[in-house]
Amino acid sequence: MDAQTQPRTKTESGSIHPATLPGYVHLTAADLERQIDFYEQVIGLKLHWRKDASAGLGAGSQDLLRLTEVSGAVRLRGTTGLYHLAILLPNRRELARAVARLFALKYRNYPTDHIMTKTTYLDDAEGNGIELYTESPEDGTWSLANGEYITRRADGSLSDGREPLDVEALFSHLKKDDRLDAGMPVETRIGHVHLHVRDIDEAVNFYHDVIGFDVMGIARPFRMAFVSAGGYHHHLGLNTWQGEGAPPPAKNALGLRAFSVVLPDKTELEHVAARVKNAGFQMEHNEEGFLVRDPSLNGLILTSRAD
Repeated sequence: MDAQTQPRTKTESGSIHPATLPGYVHLTAADLERQIDFYEQVIGLKLHWRKDASAGLGAGSQDLLRLTEVSGAVRLRGTTGLYHLAILLPNRRELARAVARLFALKYRNYPTDHIMTKTTYLDDAEGNGIELYTESPEDGTWSLANGEYITRRADGSLSDGREPLDVEALFSHLKKDDRLDAGMPVETRIGHVHLHVRDIDEAVNFYHDVIGFDVMGIARPFRMAFVSAGGYHHHLGLNTWQGEGAPPPAKNALGLRAFSVVLPDKTELEHVAARVKNAGFQMEHNEEGFLVRDPSLNGLILTSRAD
């Protein structure tokens, strides 16, 4: 059994189950048709369903993205909400295909080498941040110690962790018959979600003490923190880059409606829900599980895997 599937021991009972993973991100859209077209044609997701003013997209299995159109929705700055959603691809070949598609479409993106991950950054058609990445731990490690990033290559040398990605080396993983217009593979999932919050300590207290994620590091000089389940580098990023004490967005704002966190079963879901209730946070039952809002009013849906 690996760390993602091992059951919790008694001493770990305060932590969320290590097999917990991000589920989907739900965004408000001003133009549903335009957003669907972007995520199909530029990103490579598939339309799973569409009903009235909402739609769900993914890689053929579970939804990774949901969209709901709100007439007159506008982009607001200086508020809490989504910094970016991060789509995790299973290997370098699939990342190469995704980046090559962006290049072929001449869609602006920023390939970056974080050493232990290879990634590119872009915005969708309505300004929501996206990261496309794959894991590359064989190239080195990343950690936060005493509030500072430490990125070390496999040969022991230090990196700033934000190097330009060697795109030619990445493209060497492509095969001659790889189609750039093919969809993302079914193994694709949401790797992490990065949020704007109003206060780092407040957010860490909620996601660690109440929800149960482990703190992977706090970088106060950068005004950010990372939390995760099962020892992953981060399932959630938290930052105050929109300002300390930033207000929540208005109801007609583009961007985050909610994101889901998927527990391995209903027992674990009830375990976390009880902790949320005991901490005094209001929860709203829905068909998937429970909706709760963090102190910055970012929506979090707690759910579990289907039996």
